[in-house]
Amino acid sequence: MEFLTEFGLFVAKAVTLVVAILVVVSALMAAAHKHKGGDEGDGELRVRRLNDGYRKLQETVRARILGAEARKAWEKARKKEHKAEQKEEKKKAKLHAEDPEPSHRPRVFVLDFDGDIKASATDSLRKCITAVLGVADSQRDEVVIRLESGGGLVHSYGLAAAQLDRIRSKDLALTVCVDKVAASGGYMMACVADRIVASPFAILGSIGVVAQLPNFHRLLKKNEIDFEVLTAGEHKRTLTVFGENTEKGRKKFLEDLEDTHGLFKDYVSERRPGLDMTAVANGDIWFGRRALEVKLIDEIKTSDEYLIDACERADVVAISYERKRSLPEKLGLAASGALEHTALRLLSMFRNQRMQ
Repeated sequence: MEFLTEFGLFVAKAVTLVVAILVVVSALMAAAHKHKGGDEGDGELRVRRLNDGYRKLQETVRARILGAEARKAWEKARKKEHKAEQKEEKKKAKLHAEDPEPSHRPRVFVLDFDGDIKASATDSLRKCITAVLGVADSQRDEVVIRLESGGGLVHSYGLAAAQLDRIRSKDLALTVCVDKVAASGGYMMACVADRIVASPFAILGSIGVVAQLPNFHRLLKKNEIDFEVLTAGEHKRTLTVFGENTEKGRKKFLEDLEDTHGLFKDYVSERRPGLDMTAVANGDIWFGRRALEVKLIDEIKTSDEYLIDACERADVVAISYERKRSLPEKLGLAASGALEHTALRLLSMFRNQRMQ
């Protein structure tokens, strides 16, 4: 009995601590959101040359597996090659000073999009695309989007897809690489590309529209609670969470879903005219190899394979936009990490107490 009393006090203290941390984190995150600016200068654009990164990986392995003599000869040859590269870079810099628009090796600009239900990464994608369009050459350059998304809100992914349409409108070659999933709104974005490349078990398709919501009307009615919905306009409100849904409202809601689905199918078919929309626009999904059979994609290959191959023919440059976090946001993230750590420790202690 004494053990149960002590354990109860321990749990009460732990819950109090967790609640206090949650309040602090909520306050900090609210302050961060309040002070979050929408200015173009609230972040920075980062540029990385992937050719160098892939080459360093290969050189590290090569240096480790070679014998002493072979490594010495290889390092000597590598230094000579490095000097030649530096000389070539100086030559390019001189030519650029004389001619601001000299001919250059083809470039592949790599952008990442990791989508949530609200397509929150669209703003960063927009800035990256704007930057790339200002320097890319439509005659020789290419844009590659590494895309991961299971879809989400129609209007949010409609805007994200429209950002990729900006690339196509400038006659730039556009390739989308899907390693894991590009479904629903994710596929709406992918279909904009000239070419879709996916890994063997990536999930693609889900060309459909879904909406769901609970209804508590009967529960409220059982407890004699009235809930009124007043509207001006016949279709201002169709289905509600608390009001009584009618067959007329339900019918209109379904009509809206069908209309949205029709727009989705038209969007996809315009950009991939070879698709049999009757077969693929039923909301089903396909894994990579099956997706290739129904022409949802054009090639089976991981993004790594595609970009390593691209390094042989072009300068491959990764572009990302990272927003600068304010002090409240940094504190909020730190507090969130501390909360997670505390929760894990409490869970571990609770398990240990039960074992004893």
